[in-house]
Amino acid sequence: MRKVGGHGQKLSYYDFGHTTVYASRFDQRFPYCAYVPDDYEEDGEKTYPLAVIVHGTERGMLAYRDAFADFAEANGVIVLCPLFPANICFPGDLSSYKMLRAGDLHYDAVMLDMIAEIQEKYRIEGDRVMMYGFSGGGHFTHRFLYLHPERLLAASIGAPGVVTLLDFDHDFWVGVRDFEKVFGKAVDLEAMRKVAVQMVIGGDDLETWEITIKPGDAWYMPGADLAGATRNDRMRALKRSFEQYGIAVRHDIVPGIAHDDRELIGQVKDFFAETLGANRARS
Repeated sequence: MRKVGGHGQKLSYYDFGHTTVYASRFDQRFPYCAYVPDDYEEDGEKTYPLAVIVHGTERGMLAYRDAFADFAEANGVIVLCPLFPANICFPGDLSSYKMLRAGDLHYDAVMLDMIAEIQEKYRIEGDRVMMYGFSGGGHFTHRFLYLHPERLLAASIGAPGVVTLLDFDHDFWVGVRDFEKVFGKAVDLEAMRKVAVQMVIGGDDLETWEITIKPGDAWYMPGADLAGATRNDRMRALKRSFEQYGIAVRHDIVPGIAHDDRELIGQVKDFFAETLGANRARS
């Protein structure tokens, strides 16, 4: 909320600070909220980079918005937090958003239009955004990086349970051999090399009960165990697959932390601030 009473000129009181929750204009099943720094003035000239924070299976959209508010204020950044509700495709559907596509539902298109909405409403700096996602959000973020690298300034991939390796010998989701057939767009390695990439995980993130995929499971396919058993195994495999194609990765492992990103977010904020500093130095 605004620290002063009343509305703006075209913007509502509820469009500043911790904004209210809006339904996506593209598909009203998908809401979002944002954080807009206190110094945002409608008639000003200052532009603001956009950071997109993608929730995990717990869907803590508001918690993530609030957790990044201090970063937004300190760095002059607007934060966008989408919500991809459960049960969208079928009762009990928790995970369809993690693969970006589910039949004719394109979660990446929903995300891109949310970004466009924010760009039309506020003065956003450039056309490339920073994106962070943990767990289920880490699924979304690294696959969004494969599909839309030209739209990303930075991608922070937090402890995804199931990874798609940058591997041209296996089909999607294990690898990307048939990526163009699945998504209608080839993986652009040169564009990926221009994105700052972080992989962040707790050192004690070793549980496998939620992420083991066995024959008969909905996501099972040959190679499902290719990246290893634990999230740390899979993160290391993902990193190696990136580096094989010349994509630099900052790999942050936080000791003593299991599958909980409350103690990882500081690393993400540091990575985003570092990326912004480097980008501004080049400008």
